[in-house]
Amino acid sequence: MTPDDSTPAPAGGSLRQDARTIGLVGLAHGTSHFFHLLLPPLFPFFIRDFGFSYAELGLLVTTFFVISGIGQALAGFVVDRIGARPVLFAALSCFALAGVAVSLANGYSGLLLAAALAGLGNCPFHPADFTILNRRVSAARLGHAFSTHGLAGNLGWAAAPLFLTGLSAATGSWRVAAACASVMVVCVMAILWWQRDAINDRAGEWAPVPAATGTSGQPVEPEHPMAFLRLPSVWMCFSFFFWSTCALSAIQSFASPALQQLTGLPLTLTSLVVSGYMLFGAVGIVIGGFLASRTERLEKIITSCLLASAALLVMVGSGVLPGVMAVVLTAVAGFGTGLAGPSRDMLIKQAAPPGATGRVYGTVYSGLDLGFAMAAPVFGALLDHGSPSAVFYGSALALTVGVASAAVVGVSIQRKRETRPSASAAVA
Repeated sequence: MTPDDSTPAPAGGSLRQDARTIGLVGLAHGTSHFFHLLLPPLFPFFIRDFGFSYAELGLLVTTFFVISGIGQALAGFVVDRIGARPVLFAALSCFALAGVAVSLANGYSGLLLAAALAGLGNCPFHPADFTILNRRVSAARLGHAFSTHGLAGNLGWAAAPLFLTGLSAATGSWRVAAACASVMVVCVMAILWWQRDAINDRAGEWAPVPAATGTSGQPVEPEHPMAFLRLPSVWMCFSFFFWSTCALSAIQSFASPALQQLTGLPLTLTSLVVSGYMLFGAVGIVIGGFLASRTERLEKIITSCLLASAALLVMVGSGVLPGVMAVVLTAVAGFGTGLAGPSRDMLIKQAAPPGATGRVYGTVYSGLDLGFAMAAPVFGALLDHGSPSAVFYGSALALTVGVASAAVVGVSIQRKRETRPSASAAVA
């Protein structure tokens, strides 16, 4: 039997087997988040060399996430049909081509091609990653697998600005930095190919799903697969993802040049703010996992954490803080969004009706892509019109609206909990 023919890890799979799969999927997911930021750290160089406006550059981000958002809805069907592993390698190949396209770009069309290739590569990662984790990792360690998956994504976001701006400064060429990003992806692909048996999701079969039955024990006609779309809580979760992602898009794409305009600090220093924001977010994710597991009212965690982050961003946007302090507080704001992350995912799970968790997550996650797609050109235009403070005020406002959406979902879930005992008593 070859390694590729091995069966998936059973419920009692070894720690070594699970850790290998979790680490490899985390590496792939971190790479996908790295390529979310293939272009934004290089925006100042594109302005210098090509004369583009921030609004034009924001449309590159929109292109990435429009393609990613549409593709994410379709990628799940492809993963189910041909398997997650080949789709994962195809996605990474698109990233490698995107880096090459940036390194060879001589104008806007070349950068647009790079954005499209990177968006195409990004779209299958959630269905592919979660399919592999659910097939290969034992049930007892799935929670750790999902936590590591999210943490790896944040680290990928943190690494991109350091990697791209650092290499651009060291070599004097952003083209070399983009080419090195492609080399990095090829190295990731080589590691995954070497350990490909650990990410094989096509060995074995899915466990059969028991048929739903009513109180009399007779089979119940299942709901239409799209029935979950009638639930207001699903769309409130979608709204939460959309608004919180608008805030994240503003920070990722424009916090560095906005801070440069506000404080007069050099770009080499302000570019560290995105990495700092993501690193603080990664720490917040780890701590937030413990909070989410011990708290029933998840919307309270989300509210306190995101409002604290919004307050810090308002302080930065006011322009009253010293330059370095403004950079530090912007980075620290990532801690609050990280803390809220696990509670956010648990809230979505609680809002999902039985048997529709996957479809709900797919719909809600498309709010992330839509938020990135729509926010980038808006915040870019604000920066073009000489309003760097608006980047931070707008981020704070988006977080606040997201909090309101989460609160509505929390109230809905709490009402369901309160009605269950009375319903049981009525049956008795």
